[in-house]
Amino acid sequence: MKTISKFKKTTVVAMSLLMLGVSCSDEFLEVLPTGSLADAQVGTKDGIEGLLIGTYAALNGVFGNRFEGPNHWVTGSIMGGEANKGTDAGDYSTINPIQRYETDPTSGDLNNLWRGRYEGVSRANAVLAALANATDVTAGDAARIAGEARMLRGHFYFDLKKHFNSIPVFDETVLAADIPSIPNTTEVWSQIEADFQFAYDNLPGTNGAGRVNKWAAAAYMGKAKLFQSKFGEAKSWFDDVIANGTTSNGLAYDLLDDYAQIFNAENDNHAESVMDVESANNTGSTQNANYFDDLNYPYNTGPDGPGNCCGFFQPSIQLANTFRTGADGLPLLDGSYDDAANEVDNIYRHVFTNGNDEATFVEDPDPLDPRIDHSIGRKGIPYLDWIEHPGSAWIRSFPYAGPYSPKKFIYYKSQENSFTDGSSWTRGYATMNYNIIRFADVLLMAAEAEIEAGTLDKALEYVNRVRARAANSEHWVKNDDGTDAANYVISEYTSFPDKAYATAAVRLERKLELSGEGHRFFDLVRWGVAATELNDYLSYESQYLVTKFGGASFTSGKNEFYPIPQTQIDIQGSDVLSQNPGY
Repeated sequence: MKTISKFKKTTVVAMSLLMLGVSCSDEFLEVLPTGSLADAQVGTKDGIEGLLIGTYAALNGVFGNRFEGPNHWVTGSIMGGEANKGTDAGDYSTINPIQRYETDPTSGDLNNLWRGRYEGVSRANAVLAALANATDVTAGDAARIAGEARMLRGHFYFDLKKHFNSIPVFDETVLAADIPSIPNTTEVWSQIEADFQFAYDNLPGTNGAGRVNKWAAAAYMGKAKLFQSKFGEAKSWFDDVIANGTTSNGLAYDLLDDYAQIFNAENDNHAESVMDVESANNTGSTQNANYFDDLNYPYNTGPDGPGNCCGFFQPSIQLANTFRTGADGLPLLDGSYDDAANEVDNIYRHVFTNGNDEATFVEDPDPLDPRIDHSIGRKGIPYLDWIEHPGSAWIRSFPYAGPYSPKKFIYYKSQENSFTDGSSWTRGYATMNYNIIRFADVLLMAAEAEIEAGTLDKALEYVNRVRARAANSEHWVKNDDGTDAANYVISEYTSFPDKAYATAAVRLERKLELSGEGHRFFDLVRWGVAATELNDYLSYESQYLVTKFGGASFTSGKNEFYPIPQTQIDIQGSDVLSQNPGY
């Protein structure tokens, strides 16, 4: 059974003792605010380690708001066209305008995202401030703890930057009273890079499962450089990570043989995990599990399927089409996967477009990338170790949200009550680490950097390394009789003839490999193609999901970033925080 990890257990006890120390103070007339700790308590090694674990806890989200979770299922995947909200129009309706690119600055969801990430920054700063007054911390421990805190702070600032672009930046030396007067700025990268550099210089390669290490810092630095189009510098960092990097528990970075095992909780902390968010069950709080995913299961599955709630995060029709391959096993880089002849057969088209009975539906017979059935729940295809996906019976509003169900980050039938936390209202509180960065992501980012350096053969090598894993037929989805569940045809590229072809191949490979993992929207923005790609997506998807997407559009120069939450502008003042363009 997956329960709270060793270093988390120790910290829970330590923090409990610290809190007891506050409540039992002899100076009973000097009462600290609830939840605060005296300087003497956090000035010890145990106290500072407790603060550090509190900073790690902020990776999972602080306020229990599903929108705030680390996997960006709304802001990264739904907004990137990989999925829609799912369910029906009335459920969690505040996401409706967001997925139509009609986001309002008064959105409480975006405000919670902002608050949660700044809570993470605040916690990291508290660790660093406490270290300055530490009484029993060795120089080696101080360097490690500061490295972890700065790595986490860099992550929180990176997350804020890619969402909001213009944000306030401050470190542990800034007094709390001065923070409300700090204006937002787009000049954030120097702080992020300084944090990652410090982490790389001060963290060990092996630091224990669940903690960040120097190689996570190196990979994140490469990513930060890539987001700034500093391709040569990004390449140097990725070269180091690919050649020398190890997980924090000492495994050399590598691709897993079986793609599905990336999303199997029994295999957490594997060789592909560069930086993750840990989860646990039986801790007394379902927020330590993947609470942010508890809505994202097929709807009304009963005992034959996982979660039994709630039908959110349904993969888009266009995403499924993207997995179409030609007879040569290569993807359709020209976008013709949306042509009528190439669309993946699905029950929506079968029933609503063609007027047939769902019972007569037959699965698509034409070539498909095998990752489609590790990523998308399709009618007639085995759904992990549950049953074959039954189609509309597992979908809350078929005409509103389309024919598919999510499949990544879903627990197995054999894991119920051992890798799930059944103490709350739904069976959907599962434990599975979310990878902020995984090694396939690193390889594909490195491929981008190689293309810009003109080394197309190296980019080809990295892309083919990812595709070769997907082409391992031993690990394709199988029917009960052992036959392939669909007509899987996938090949490696024989060459990248020019930069344009290589770029198209890498960008589509990221979509195929990383779909549903929260990266797509931010990729489209940094590539400068968000308006083109997402308006194309809306045009295609709205011909089927008219209620959801009819009349929606992406506005260039506005929708690349989210609005600064109006609540934060009201708190700090419009003379301090300025709103992003277009809002």
